[in-house]
Amino acid sequence: MRLVRAIRKRRELRSIADRTGKIKPNDLLLFSTQRNEQVRLPYFLEYYRNKGVNHFLFVDNDSNDGSLEYLAEQPDVSVWHTRHSYKKSKYGVDWLNWLQLRYAHDHWCLVVDPDEFFIYPFCDTRPITALTDWLDASSIKSFSAMLLDMYPRGPITEQPYHAGQDPLDIACWFDAGNYTMTKNAAYGNLWIQGGPRSRVFFPDNPELAPALNKVPLVKWNRRYAYASSTHMLLPRGLNQVFDEWGGEKASGLLLHTKFLDTFTVKADEELERKQHYAASVEYLAYAQRLRDNPELWCKWSEKYINWRQLEILGLMSKGNWA
Repeated sequence: MRLVRAIRKRRELRSIADRTGKIKPNDLLLFSTQRNEQVRLPYFLEYYRNKGVNHFLFVDNDSNDGSLEYLAEQPDVSVWHTRHSYKKSKYGVDWLNWLQLRYAHDHWCLVVDPDEFFIYPFCDTRPITALTDWLDASSIKSFSAMLLDMYPRGPITEQPYHAGQDPLDIACWFDAGNYTMTKNAAYGNLWIQGGPRSRVFFPDNPELAPALNKVPLVKWNRRYAYASSTHMLLPRGLNQVFDEWGGEKASGLLLHTKFLDTFTVKADEELERKQHYAASVEYLAYAQRLRDNPELWCKWSEKYINWRQLEILGLMSKGNWA
């Protein structure tokens, strides 16, 4: 059913720059949807190029800030444009499922947003392809990465972000604890919530806080499909990225740099568009809270150092990858 939806939704995409003919058999691919993210794109592309991504496939959801034109100029980017509803495409999942069905078979694929930065064991010395080589040798098809919300110290409106800048220069703090996990019986994945979005925006209703569990890195097969963002996949076995018997499977993190000075305008825009989950209740909470006090930092916040720090805190694991 998910693949049928994706095939139908392909008609909503218009090719702007198609360089997929350059994709080689062993290339690492990155898929993303974006809208009005021009200020973020230069560093995003630089970061993932340096980590070993060979080709980027973007869906642009009717941007008007020049980001579509910027992407179309990049020699390692293919980009499609759509004016259709983000919400009615299952929040972009249908569009990316189609592109992965068409172009990603037998490739390792990373699916991330322009404000997400994938880190993994040894990411300071090894490219993502070193990780995927180990996963191939271990017959592992999918790799988990919890979303870790990053934020600045002080009001998020205080430090302006500039194109090409590492957002972690500003948003370098995170919550080391405050996370809850339950098992999703329908798909077999862990459901993780918590962090600053639970602590600050949903303190009285933490069950409404956004899910943080993701499976962004997958050795793709044309029979696969994401069911809900990158939170869960079909077939269900791809969601078995944790060890229920007390061991530690290797895992990574997505450093989520949403909370920069650009976010207050973004929150108001997305609230007006009403294209997000549950009648945009998440963005309503953002807008209301940030008008009163645009600060997420607290005395328990931890400053980010490196992936080893996050492993010590139990937020990620190298498992038996040495």
